[in-house]
Amino acid sequence: MSRFDQRLSEILTHATDVFDEKGYAGASMRDLSRASGMSLAGLYYYFESKEKLLYLIQRHTFTTILERLRTRLEDVTEPEARIRVFILNHLEYFLANQKSMKVLSHEDEVLKNGYGAEIAAIKREYVRICVELMEELKRARDLDFSSRTATLSLFGMMNWIYTWYKPRVDGNAEELAREMGDIFLRGVSSGKASKKDPEKRTDLIL
Repeated sequence: MSRFDQRLSEILTHATDVFDEKGYAGASMRDLSRASGMSLAGLYYYFESKEKLLYLIQRHTFTTILERLRTRLEDVTEPEARIRVFILNHLEYFLANQKSMKVLSHEDEVLKNGYGAEIAAIKREYVRICVELMEELKRARDLDFSSRTATLSLFGMMNWIYTWYKPRVDGNAEELAREMGDIFLRGVSSGKASKKDPEKRTDLIL
C-alpha cells in the first residue's frame, strides 16, 4: 500500500467515526478536518465535500466485500455451501467494521447523481450474486421460493446485527454465520417445487 493509499484509508476511518457519532447530516467538513488531523483547506482540496468522503467509504466497503466474495466462491461448487460462504463473508467484514456497517445502513439514500448511481450499481451486482446463489439452490433441490424474497430477507437478517450483536453471547463471525445460515436455509428448504406452476417467476426486480 502506498503512503497515499494508507493516508486515504486513515482519513476514511476517521470520517466513518465522525459520521457514526454525528450522523451524515450533523457532520461538517470542520469536524472531519479535526478528526483526520488534516487542515480544512487540505481536506477540501482532496475531497471537495463530505459527500465525496461518504461515497469513498461506501465504494471501499462494497468493492472490498465483493472482491473477497468472488475469491471465496471460486473453489466452492455445492449450492448450500456457496450461500454459507456468502453469509460468512458478509458477517466477517461487517463485524470487523461495525461503524462502517452502521453508517452504510443509516446513510443508504444520501448519495445522489453520479456518486449514488455508481454505488447503486455495485450494490445491484452484490444482490445479483446472492439471487443467483438462491437460484442454484432451487435448481439443485427442486425447491419453490421467491429468490427476491429470500435474498432481501437474508440481507434483513444480516444488515442490522450491529444493533444487537454481543460477542460474548453471539459468538464470533464464524459461529454466528453458521447459526444464521442454519436458520435461513431451513426456512427456504421447507418448500418443494409446485407442479401446478412450473413457470413461476422468481427474478429480482429492482
